[in-house]
Amino acid sequence: MRRKILIPMPRSSFLRVKCPSCGNEQIVFDRATFPVKCFICGSLLAVPTGGKAKILGELVRVLG
Repeated sequence: MRRKILIPMPRSSFLRVKCPSCGNEQIVFDRATFPVKCFICGSLLAVPTGGKAKILGELVRVLG
């Protein structure tokens, strides 16, 4: 007998991204709706595409 999953797993997650310019690590939502800029140097880390965001920096780790 199969059991119905009561709480589904989320399809989205948070990502720790390393800036290619200055090396700063920043947490970014993987389905970002606005362009995400680095806090330190201002370069783009993620660009929205309508679904999942295009990550322009180096992906360090997937959180949660």
